[in-house]
Amino acid sequence: MACLNPSNSFVAFDKEKLIRLAKFYPSDFLGTDILALDSQLQNYIFDMRSNDLFLDLQGVSELAEKLVYTRKHETYPLVYLLVKLALTLSIATATVERSFSAIKYIKNELRNRMGDQ
Repeated sequence: MACLNPSNSFVAFDKEKLIRLAKFYPSDFLGTDILALDSQLQNYIFDMRSNDLFLDLQGVSELAEKLVYTRKHETYPLVYLLVKLALTLSIATATVERSFSAIKYIKNELRNRMGDQ
């Protein structure tokens, strides 16, 4: 996710890591999409670094908003899909962790009740 961070003129951008991230989602990125993503990422980073609208962004969420505002999400659809995946990844992970915490609490409550009977 840090590779998509737009702060400091996309200093953390790493095309290889982003392609590796895309390979974790074979249903979203087919084999031909990976090849197209490679060329899109190359054009994308050049375009973002040369566009003044994208210089002052602080996070991936601001990047997503600005991509839609400037309609660059249509020019770089696979990159935009990566941005959306990066934004939902942290939420999905936290939701699963919260669910496991709740299950642990429920199991302890059930065990305590069973012991009383």
